[in-house]
Amino acid sequence: MVGIVVVSHSPALATAAVELAREMLHGTDVPITVAAGTAGGATGTDAVRIADAISRVASGDGVLVLMDLGSAVLSAELATELVGPLDGEIRLSAGPFVEGLVAAAVTASTGADLDRVAEQAASALTPKASHLQH
Repeated sequence: MVGIVVVSHSPALATAAVELAREMLHGTDVPITVAAGTAGGATGTDAVRIADAISRVASGDGVLVLMDLGSAVLSAELATELVGPLDGEIRLSAGPFVEGLVAAAVTASTGADLDRVAEQAASALTPKASHLQH
């Protein structure tokens, strides 16, 4: 099953987003982990913590990484360089943080491949945007 890493500057925000996503899974166990805040507990991101989180959920099915703000993207990019060899691809998602996480988790729970999980995360704002354009 595709693993998911949630990268946020705020541990509280990441934990709340994961709790919401897990509610949508109705008991299905999708490997989701959080890499939020710094090692000292401050607001921010830490590439080493992200790399560790990627390693924890890695499988041959791949890992999707969702990030909250710009510097989280930079930290996640660095983390992909720090992770040792893995069995499976690591993909960073441009999808929205909360909607993308929910869509990715639900899609991963069906056994979908990394391409499909990433696609659903990236397009997660489409229904809201379409609704609000009328």
